[in-house]
Amino acid sequence: MAKAQRLYVCQSCGATHNKWAGKCEACGEWNSIVEEISEARPPQGLSRGRGKVIEFAALSGAAEAAPRRKSGIEEFDRVTGGGLVPGSAVLIGGDPGIGKSTLLLQVMAKLSAHARCAYVSGEEAIDQVRMRARRLGCDKMPVALAAATNVRDIIETLEREKIDVIVIDSIQTMYLDNLDSAPGTVAQVRASAQELIRTAKKRGTSLLLVGHVTKEGQIAGPRVLEHMVDTVLYFEGDRGHTFRILRAVKNRFGATDEIGVFEMAEQGLAEVENPSALFLAQRQEQISGSAVFAGMEGTRPVLVEAQALVAPSPLGTPRRAVIGWDSGRLSMVLAVLEARCGVQIGPNDVYLNIAGGLRVTEPAADLAVAVALVSSMSGVPVPADMVIFGEIGLSGEVRNVGQADHRLKEAAKLGFRHALIPATGGKPPMKPDGMKLTQIRHLKDMLPLFTEE
Repeated sequence: MAKAQRLYVCQSCGATHNKWAGKCEACGEWNSIVEEISEARPPQGLSRGRGKVIEFAALSGAAEAAPRRKSGIEEFDRVTGGGLVPGSAVLIGGDPGIGKSTLLLQVMAKLSAHARCAYVSGEEAIDQVRMRARRLGCDKMPVALAAATNVRDIIETLEREKIDVIVIDSIQTMYLDNLDSAPGTVAQVRASAQELIRTAKKRGTSLLLVGHVTKEGQIAGPRVLEHMVDTVLYFEGDRGHTFRILRAVKNRFGATDEIGVFEMAEQGLAEVENPSALFLAQRQEQISGSAVFAGMEGTRPVLVEAQALVAPSPLGTPRRAVIGWDSGRLSMVLAVLEARCGVQIGPNDVYLNIAGGLRVTEPAADLAVAVALVSSMSGVPVPADMVIFGEIGLSGEVRNVGQADHRLKEAAKLGFRHALIPATGGKPPMKPDGMKLTQIRHLKDMLPLFTEE
């Protein structure tokens, strides 16, 4: 019988080492390597003739659409692809206190009207969960509660009882009693998740796993955890704002990069049907350095305000402060403005903020940021009814972006009557009624619009 091996595993990235070290060479994290005892390995080498011959199928053939369990919370159902699929595993991560448990308790309360739902908490007592349910107004719903951390007990319950949807809060508190490592270690998280997912798929139970995140915002534990599940959701938000964003980064049963927007209220999380109106609610008109960007989050168009402030710097090295956007992309836009358009920004401090706390990642925001920077420097405000989008290349050209029709339609719905967009080489985008389109090919073409004569 093979002996158990002693391995040293990084609790941040899951990399294994032959000996202990203060720094993990794989991810660079310090003091994250912990000694773990691995299970006995099977004998090396496989004897021929003892396996079964697998059957292959053709690519062609009809596949039935996966059935869905809709919660009735439209924002949650949109992000998951139309509802929860029986036998699927969903991993939800987010900062502490952001509202993960609140959201899932509300989802369970909605689903319990037509499905058997269970909520297993490894961090809170049953009375604490009841207090939250009473505050949310869903304490009368038939949701089964339990406080447990032993995976063996949870699996035995799933095998004996018919449970349609179950929440495990959180996977880092679960443990298998046949492993010597402590709960939360890489071995325990990986093995516990594997057993829970296997049982859920076998029984057709929708499994919702809550995951802690590291200081970088990534889900703690081994990276393989995100590969094991069917859907990975991140619950994001700024504590200084009331809204929260549920973002899908992986979904085997729906679109990725889809978002759902919620607002934190006294009665829990409320859905936001029109996020663009929320992000632009406190926008001040006729202020220089402000531009409205029409972005896309998954299949949903979202309008946000990009605010820029260019001010003289008292320091030898000017500051570049960015909130809600990529700082490297800001440096690129500044370089293009100076090298290709002759705009001198070098000795000034530059501050950029995406109002409302939303983080924008798509390059289509380049043109809106450039316009906000030029407007701040010149003091000429951007027209209040103008919306902007477009990608900027290193030579200063303004490139086309996808789904321009959806962006313009959303802007027209909110009352915008002017759009600054890239000049298309092919079929122009569909212009909404009453909207004027200004198309430019190079970044310098927009300078006369926002500079003093």
